[in-house]
Amino acid sequence: MTNSNTNSFKKFFSYFWIAVTGKEDNFTSGSIRKAIFMLSIPMILEMLMESIFALVDIAYVSQVSVNAVATIGLTESVITLIYALAIGLSMAATAVVARRIGEEDVAGARTAAVQAILLGILVAVGLGLIGIFYSQEILALMGAEPDLIAEGYGYTQFLIGGNITIMLLFLINAIFRGAGDASIAMWALVLSNGLNIILDPIFIFGWGPVPEYGVMGAAIATNIGRGTAVLFQIGILFFGWSKIKLVLNDIVVNIKVMMNLIKVSLGGIAQFLIGTSSWVFLMRIMSEFGSEVLAGYTIAIRVIMFTLMPSWGMSNAAATLVGQNLGAQKPDRAEASVWITGKYNAYFMALISIIYFFGAEYIISLFNADPSVVDSGALCLQIIAVGYVFYAYGMVVANAFNGAGDTTTPTKINLIAFWFYQLPFAYLAALQLGWEAKGVFIAITSAEILLAIISIIWFKKGKWKEVQV
Repeated sequence: MTNSNTNSFKKFFSYFWIAVTGKEDNFTSGSIRKAIFMLSIPMILEMLMESIFALVDIAYVSQVSVNAVATIGLTESVITLIYALAIGLSMAATAVVARRIGEEDVAGARTAAVQAILLGILVAVGLGLIGIFYSQEILALMGAEPDLIAEGYGYTQFLIGGNITIMLLFLINAIFRGAGDASIAMWALVLSNGLNIILDPIFIFGWGPVPEYGVMGAAIATNIGRGTAVLFQIGILFFGWSKIKLVLNDIVVNIKVMMNLIKVSLGGIAQFLIGTSSWVFLMRIMSEFGSEVLAGYTIAIRVIMFTLMPSWGMSNAAATLVGQNLGAQKPDRAEASVWITGKYNAYFMALISIIYFFGAEYIISLFNADPSVVDSGALCLQIIAVGYVFYAYGMVVANAFNGAGDTTTPTKINLIAFWFYQLPFAYLAALQLGWEAKGVFIAITSAEILLAIISIIWFKKGKWKEVQV
């Protein structure tokens, strides 16, 4: 190995160590590529950990029954509505905190963080009560058969009932990212999902004194893992090394700041509600083709998330860079950050699409050997992989809008791509033209391609640079 290669490796590992330990704190000057690297690495590792847990979780549950896998698919299609609220609030938190940090207004960032957390608690409590008392009705509404409801409603009850752990984990990590403390968000996810992976088999299969809970055990393990991580986050906020350090006197309601967060988050919530409600309807269409096809689709989506999560991590880095650089009055640097991040994301997604396209059947068979499940899951992987490069740019550009506080534009784009195009096309292709599950998969891919193209066109207009938050 030449000296230049040795030096390159040393430089890479040096930067990697700085990124995961959070020692870099200035992203509004210097090399844009270095800034992207420093923010992306912990965010990618954070999302990768989430993806690994999703795969391990479905691998354990696949050993219970096909109904158990289908239960997770139906429940998660509903809980994505909760994710929409959590992500919408998180986008507002990231945008406002990043802007305040760019303006060097740490007190303002701290106030925004507290108001975001209070909002999240209020929303989560209301949703949790619905999950606790109406879990069976939720599954029935999604088209679940009686035997599936009887076996799986406990999973739905625990997961939605304990959604406060989801809400706060999302929100507080978004606060850390907005402040540029991506490494802390990463370690919170490492703790959460590490515990989930350890606890999953204990509660699902019943180890030692713990009884066998089946699919419900997966939800119990998830809540314990996420809840522990939330306690870790709160500890960091009050006693740790984050740029945002709270004291008890900060825990007061600030109506002006809270209303600003609500205003910014409404676009984000609407944006993700459009996308996730579309996903719910797609799952409802898929339920028409039986539990085996539904299980294959659920496994494929979990596998897809394994690569979309790291890609999402890169797009989160772009959002932070946009917010902080706009706060520092450097819009050109903010825009350059987006295009460079999009290019790197596209390289990554192109490689993954090749792997999925040619290895789909083998990948799905690792989770379930049922031929119908494998056929459905493999077809889903192959068709969706076709649009991966478009997803890469679409994700980064959409998150760049959100990082600027312009949550309205991606909402309009989602409305066009998902409600005006994806849902009508999926219904027509799957149920009217007789393409069945294949029609749904094609609708997903083509809608994401359309979304990416529209996003890029609107981003180039540059109006996002003028947004004030």
